[in-house]
Amino acid sequence: MSDIIRRDPRAEWIARNRLHPLHAAMQPALHSWMGPNGVIRKSLHGVGFIGPNGLKRIDRSGAQQGGAVKRTAAVEVQLPLHQVTAPAFYINVVPDMVGGRLSSHDRDLLGLARQLAGSDGAVLAVVFGEHKESAFATAGVDRLLVLDGHEFDGYSPEQRVHGLRAVDNQYNPRHWLLPDSRSGGGELGRRFAASLKERPATRVWQIKDGACIGRAGAGQEDLARPLPRLILAAAECADPVSETRHEVLPMELSTPLARSLPRIEDLGAVAVDPAAIPMAEAEFIFSGGNGVKDWALFHQTAAALGATEGASRVAVDDGFMARDRQVGASGTWVTARVYVAVGISGAIQHLQGIGACDKVVAINLDPGCDMIKRADLSVIGESAAILQALIAAVEAYRNGAKRDAA
Repeated sequence: MSDIIRRDPRAEWIARNRLHPLHAAMQPALHSWMGPNGVIRKSLHGVGFIGPNGLKRIDRSGAQQGGAVKRTAAVEVQLPLHQVTAPAFYINVVPDMVGGRLSSHDRDLLGLARQLAGSDGAVLAVVFGEHKESAFATAGVDRLLVLDGHEFDGYSPEQRVHGLRAVDNQYNPRHWLLPDSRSGGGELGRRFAASLKERPATRVWQIKDGACIGRAGAGQEDLARPLPRLILAAAECADPVSETRHEVLPMELSTPLARSLPRIEDLGAVAVDPAAIPMAEAEFIFSGGNGVKDWALFHQTAAALGATEGASRVAVDDGFMARDRQVGASGTWVTARVYVAVGISGAIQHLQGIGACDKVVAINLDPGCDMIKRADLSVIGESAAILQALIAAVEAYRNGAKRDAA
């Protein structure tokens, strides 16, 4: 076999042309990248490739020398199943489940739990109420316990602590892991720790050799301490599970959960002006670009949806939106759960700014633009007609809900 490295000019051209349909498939895997909190994440699995049986293979033939990755046709891989028939212990995880789905913070937490469980333990996820998640198996969950009931709806920290106490009495886990977040995990974890009369480790970002390291001093210092039973972990505390799938066996409490008399009553969410929400913290962004011709209709649609308004750089430069509403690498990096792009073609700087968004919806006339390729859901057509239909659908839904309530 010749040692000469052969070049493929066509493959190199596709790798440079971001508009080509095969552009994404021709990009080499990243070995390191910067996370949303400025922490450099490294992939220990960046070398090699996944074989047809889901096993990691290392290419020692030299085909990957100089960054030239051997590219083959993508095939659907069935990940190996990780089973724990008789767990020696449990690692309990209480994810935030914002919107009924696992967030990136939740997945990092499950990755950390997987490390603590090893091969003998099982990761038990405790979820409150109904959920929409269908990817527990690939997130590292071995057992799933759903505490369902109306008493867990809305803001109900006392009832949730009562439920966690029941789970703790039955399963006696080795560790409890909760996300140290503003979405409920931070408060719930501290209330649960006070109920157990235990001192938790907070803002933990690393666990190693029986000790944990957490942020302290307004994030300027690290505090190391022995690993406690209750851990409140920060984002990027571990790499999420990516190479195995798990059983997700359903679990139940042996005794019915006794109802507790709550001292806190949830009166519902407080109405907040979407325009007052900072772009970096908004969860629902309705963004307009050069393809928007009727900006009054755009503002009317955003108000009907209750979304925070955003814009592309072109729309801001043309004076249709304020500079603080600009989304992208040259504006604000956003992490919305839903991002709706109206008339935005998808410049590379804009796509970088929405890279951390969960779901992207694109409304555009051009079915081949980059935003359509990035979107999870695309609507091809004139934006004015689509926005009018969207307003009518929202009003019909709200009128129907009012009639059902009456």
